[in-house]
Amino acid sequence: MIASAALWPDLAHLREDRPDLVSMAVSDFGSGNSLSDWKATGPVLDAMSAMLSRSGIRGRAPLLPPGDLAYQCAAAQAAFALASALYRALGSGHGAHFDFSALEGAVQALDPGFGINGSATLGKPVGLLDQGRPRKGFQYPIFQCADGYVRICLLAKRQWRGMFEWMGRPAQFAAPEFDAMAPRYASPDLNPALAAFFSGRMREDLEREGQAHGVPISGLRTFAEFIASDHAMARQAVAESADGRRLPNGILTIDGARMGPVSEVRASPSGSVQEATSPDLPFAGLRVLDLGVIVVGAEQARLLGDYGADVLKIESNAFPDGSRQSYLKHGMSVSFGAGHRNKRSVGLDLRSKRGRELFLDLVRQADVVCSNFKPGTLEKLGLGREVLRDANPRIVLSESSAFGDSGPWSGRMGYGPLVRAATGLTLAWRYPDDPESFSDAITVYPDHVAGRICALGVVALLIRRLRTGKGGLSCVSQAEVMLAHFAEAIETGEIGGERDAPWGVYPARGDDQWLVITVRSTADWLALAKLIDFPDPCQLDSPAKRLSAKPRIDAHVARWVAQHEPHAAAQLLQAQGIPAAPMLRLAELPGQPLYRERGFFRSEGHPWMRETVMGESFVAFSFDMAPPPGRPAPLAGEQTREALAEWLGLHDAELDALQAEGAIEPVSPHILAAARDHIAGVN
Repeated sequence: MIASAALWPDLAHLREDRPDLVSMAVSDFGSGNSLSDWKATGPVLDAMSAMLSRSGIRGRAPLLPPGDLAYQCAAAQAAFALASALYRALGSGHGAHFDFSALEGAVQALDPGFGINGSATLGKPVGLLDQGRPRKGFQYPIFQCADGYVRICLLAKRQWRGMFEWMGRPAQFAAPEFDAMAPRYASPDLNPALAAFFSGRMREDLEREGQAHGVPISGLRTFAEFIASDHAMARQAVAESADGRRLPNGILTIDGARMGPVSEVRASPSGSVQEATSPDLPFAGLRVLDLGVIVVGAEQARLLGDYGADVLKIESNAFPDGSRQSYLKHGMSVSFGAGHRNKRSVGLDLRSKRGRELFLDLVRQADVVCSNFKPGTLEKLGLGREVLRDANPRIVLSESSAFGDSGPWSGRMGYGPLVRAATGLTLAWRYPDDPESFSDAITVYPDHVAGRICALGVVALLIRRLRTGKGGLSCVSQAEVMLAHFAEAIETGEIGGERDAPWGVYPARGDDQWLVITVRSTADWLALAKLIDFPDPCQLDSPAKRLSAKPRIDAHVARWVAQHEPHAAAQLLQAQGIPAAPMLRLAELPGQPLYRERGFFRSEGHPWMRETVMGESFVAFSFDMAPPPGRPAPLAGEQTREALAEWLGLHDAELDALQAEGAIEPVSPHILAAARDHIAGVN
């Protein structure tokens, strides 16, 4: 397996002799398109992926995200594609070559605007969402307390009810409409009441009490505080290398062993492959049970489905997936459609004895089980790891949770906003002049990239199973995914800022139009200075000197940029080899020449929506890999009878009996009626 852009000219000859070779050319924008010669940095990818347009606060300049998230997330997308192709090649002899674009990987794995969103968006299509940056403190609010700040995520009705009880059941918020998110967001009194409730109390006390009341809550910590926490220490999230450096200790565990830089785990025996794989899509013929919820749960199994697996999404009427919250009455949305394509839905009551028995029957026929519940959830249902392994020793189990399956925080409820708060990212994502300008409110990170890490763990175990015939367990802590993305900050305990000057976002000609410019070296600086007529640029011949002169540089650059339309300015700068890009908004992406030339987006009709679903045309661009199938995302329980008949050989009479006793939950009549009304234009 080879991953290199520089070696591609030689790969054509190699592949003539090695049809099983897996290779990848990695570049910023891919080959053979109008931007192939452009230069990129992380901020350039942020701008062109539309990530930047959603970062910051309304009325202020867009705010560059901390670190280098675009490249880090793109790397996970590339790794999943490569590992999947390797799995196919080992068992079929059919290799593949990928022309991987870091920009496309960032669009898919960082915070895809056309992908599945968090439940707070109600699944709205991008065209209905505000195109500007969010107003301060609107979503996932943050409140000051005695020793810092805390963030809460009140999404489900039961979470709000826990908060209501914790506050002492205040009469002004007792109305039933507060059970829904929209009235809570619209209330002018709720956030001030919450602020008063949290004020003057200690962060750890609020975390403990909130968890006891079922309220998703986290204190805001610095990067250094998280690394030094009892939880990170207990999980050995940071390791020391032989030369004394502190490093993130891997992003997943396999069968309980950390896959970190100082791991003593040896590779599995390199015996011969005992099983065949599909010569078509890598996972064709594999069966996956998807217990996942919200974004991480959606993404890992959807990726397996995009590469050919038969994925059954196991759903429950009593505990619906939060992503089923929608602006449509039947629980479908463009967000859900993007996140759950290439899946079928099976309704099971896992609280019932017969429902659990049916699930174990499915496990016996399955290859993979994916879940992302709080640790212990499946055990409480009598479906813990050992039960599943006893049912099927070949089963590959993939688990993910906010803070991992061990350690003092393992039982905490967690969403992406709480992970960012607890690990230091939220405090780092602020404007330098405003300590309360928290700007990660609508970002969905690390959810999408964590889903890819989960899928990568599945593929690693499937590759091992080709030789050993045995299954295994992969576990991912979303907090540790984020930790790994800031490896260089572990030594200092802080997430770094600008690397050079100019390095930032500048207002261009037009209404709320912006241009990113990043200088990587003195050569870049001199080329920029010549273009914008900066006086005596040779005096600033090092990053340190340029950073010390940043105000003067920024003022000169801003005057030049203000005279230009952002696309035109980017063309001028890129012609001189300077990484620059206009800030794109989500609605602009499908029409951009690069995405059109690469055929990146595809628009799909859906049988239960009048809107179209926008998705990616490929996992990673390759002429050797078929595009993902086009199966539309299901209604809850829509394929219950069909799938159980196929997997378990159940007949209509048996299915009727199971439905009558409530063990199976096919799509409900009122959901189906609402879906039909929507298509007919009734609602």
